Amino acid sequence: MSRNRYVGDYPVIGIRPIVDGRRGPQMMRESLEPLVWAMAEAAKKLFEENLFYSNGEPVKVVMADTCIGRVPEAAACADKFKKEGVSITLSVTPCWCYGSETMDMDPHTIKGVWGFNGTERPGAVYLAAVLAGHAQKGLPAFGIYGHEVQDRDQVTRIPEDVKDKLLRFGRAAVAVTTMRGKSYLQIGSQCMGIAGSIMDQDMLESYFGMRVESVDEVEILRRMEEGIYHEEEFRKALAWTKEHCREGRDDNPEEVEFLGKKVRIRFTPEEKEKQWEFTVKMYCIIKDLMAGNPNLPDAFVEEKVGHNAIAGGFQGQRQWTDHWPNCDYPEALLSSTFDYEGAREPYTLATENDILNGMCMLMMRLLTHRAQIFADVRTYWSSEATERVTGYKLENKAAEANGMIHLLNSGAACLDASGVCTDENGNAIMKRWWEVTEEDIKKMTDATVWCEAGQDNFRGGGFSSHYTTKAEMPCTMIRMNLIRGLGPVLQIAEGWTVHLPDEVSDALMERTNPTWPCTWFAPRCDGKEGSPFKTAYEVMMNWGANHGAISYGHIGADLITMCSMLRIPVCMHNVPLDDIYRPACWNAFGMDKEGQDYRACATYGPLYK
Repeated sequence: MSRNRYVGDYPVIGIRPIVDGRRGPQMMRESLEPLVWAMAEAAKKLFEENLFYSNGEPVKVVMADTCIGRVPEAAACADKFKKEGVSITLSVTPCWCYGSETMDMDPHTIKGVWGFNGTERPGAVYLAAVLAGHAQKGLPAFGIYGHEVQDRDQVTRIPEDVKDKLLRFGRAAVAVTTMRGKSYLQIGSQCMGIAGSIMDQDMLESYFGMRVESVDEVEILRRMEEGIYHEEEFRKALAWTKEHCREGRDDNPEEVEFLGKKVRIRFTPEEKEKQWEFTVKMYCIIKDLMAGNPNLPDAFVEEKVGHNAIAGGFQGQRQWTDHWPNCDYPEALLSSTFDYEGAREPYTLATENDILNGMCMLMMRLLTHRAQIFADVRTYWSSEATERVTGYKLENKAAEANGMIHLLNSGAACLDASGVCTDENGNAIMKRWWEVTEEDIKKMTDATVWCEAGQDNFRGGGFSSHYTTKAEMPCTMIRMNLIRGLGPVLQIAEGWTVHLPDEVSDALMERTNPTWPCTWFAPRCDGKEGSPFKTAYEVMMNWGANHGAISYGHIGADLITMCSMLRIPVCMHNVPLDDIYRPACWNAFGMDKEGQDYRACATYGPLYK
């Protein structure tokens, strides 16, 4: 595990054991308390064993000091939770309780309620009653209720469907509250007029509870010139880079004719050596800007603290890249699960300072603790077009989707997406960062080459990572889009990476930029007329922007839950309906689940309004 990279403590989950407060000769409360407490302990154990912070530590879970049956106990619990830094609460009970007296009234906590499905006492009745109370008070809460009736003595046996909801609630809530109070660091400004990537500070503040920190790109040059970096770290990073980062192809011509003169285009080996030093130094400085560095020279006290950035973006084009080496190496390596110091928590640094894609990467990183891919949603290849160009007939998932989408862009595509790491069963996987071994790191660096940047895009040079994802892996592609009059909305497409024969992939890559990281993607499609998931073509045609963020695994259901907490509606997804999990009060906004989502999000407004 690693240190907490951010200022402040990680969010804490608080368990609220709720009990029937009635006392008297029949000892109602006294007879129920052991059951309630056991239920609470079971939930605590489930969270502690399965939920993790971004630094790899188990999530901290605290319990109320007593069961909560009346107002003073609810108040005592609230006071304790405030002192413990609780921002997520789960109330649990197997019985009837007085809802208005026992419910979590804090407007700033994310709330779940688990009512035990048993016949001896009406836990389900309390669940329904207290959820109604939350709805009346404008405090959305997630209801959890098992499908099957359990016996009284089974309160510690959490059914699988209940586990799924508890963990989905917990994962999403921890991710949401981890972002709160952190910064997005934009280095530079808008890139190449990409309107869908423009910074919107109000959106970031209102929906995510984050601040925007802006630093001009010239700050990197200043730090280079004034020696505001740690020399030993830089030398270590440079030595590691020379050992593990192999140079790939250089497609630049030796010279071109320009304004009647012969102009040399291709860089010399000596110039490339200087570019490597420059880009490695960029890596160190950007990391320092985001997270701070106590090892900086003592004269630079201000610079040591960083910007408490949990995510960021680099403008690059064109003002920087027309003259200086590009940021592809820092973006790719920061987004990966390792660097010269070994395995570590990934950073999130968006290419072209695309704030919306950067936030998508952050959301999925916090949910999965895995590295993320930033890519252009570049080209749809139908089965027919692929066969026409290469002679190869698409198979498996790509055939089922009647084609595939080419995910390709220089910059922040993590090296983990090479697909060369495997789990205990030999299946390709992108691992949680603390599971990454030295052998894994070697596999990923061996699978990657660093190509000299093309002069057509990057006159200042630099090095772009190149690999082709070599395995079929489950993955989820998302995009957040900002709509005037509506706010942010999210698109979700679950699917799989596609493993093509080398000669097929190479033939298709030669038609575009073969020096960039390449992933072929087949979304899960339904073949239905009018559906945005009819085929891969419809997915691309309905995609809201030029970029997408891609994560390992099918995590669309977690994202839907997370978005409901943030009050961001989901406008397009292919998640099975049975897996959709939102606050109980969403059901009051109509019978169509996606319409419910829009109306509820509009009614409640941004989480931090």
